[in-house]
Amino acid sequence: MLNSVRLLIYLGVIIGVTYGCLFAIVTLLEPAPRNMSTSIGKIKLP
Repeated sequence: MLNSVRLLIYLGVIIGVTYGCLFAIVTLLEPAPRNMSTSIGKIKLP
């Protein structure tokens, strides 16, 4: 019983730290904006 509780506590801490790191990365880092252009083939307009 004690070992399973200890395992759940360790897993909770690991999951919490992982979630906190991912949340910090998402909120603090922003991607650099860049222009995108795509060329389309010849289109026949009516």
